[in-house]
Amino acid sequence: METGIELVRLAEERTIAFKEEMQEAFESGFQGHIKEDGENQWQVLPDGDFYQVLRAEGAEAYEAVNADGQRVGGAIITIDGAKHHGELAFLYVKVGAQGGGIGQAIWKAIEAMHPEVEVWETCTPYFDRRNIHFYINCCGFHAIEFFNSHHRDPNMLEQFDPNDGLFVFEKRMK
Repeated sequence: METGIELVRLAEERTIAFKEEMQEAFESGFQGHIKEDGENQWQVLPDGDFYQVLRAEGAEAYEAVNADGQRVGGAIITIDGAKHHGELAFLYVKVGAQGGGIGQAIWKAIEAMHPEVEVWETCTPYFDRRNIHFYINCCGFHAIEFFNSHHRDPNMLEQFDPNDGLFVFEKRMK
């Protein structure tokens, strides 16, 4: 398992590179969800969704740096201190660095930075088994809701088709 991950606040001049690395990591994870015509079903990370989350009230963006000073991933979270609530909007591990515990190290660093958060929330598409495994089995989240065409999320980002399913996960810290 990867150790020695440090989270560094995303510098504005690194925003585009950060978004591109995240997009590449997400696209890599979605390779199994291709339409019959060979097209990816949807753009994994539309620019509008990325910037909406990045600019949200309480948003914090971090790059994950390993002990060798290499950027290996990152995350965007939002914190509502008054409600002791946190949302993990995006977490990614760079292509080529996946599978070594970096994602867990990023998540543990986020939790350590925000001991005031009592409830964390995140979501992932129904077909992304690797993410479902990661959030439930590695990070301790629980599935609390499943949005789909019969139960729509009124706040769903533009990238998700309501006919696809979307799991919502929660982790209670206390």
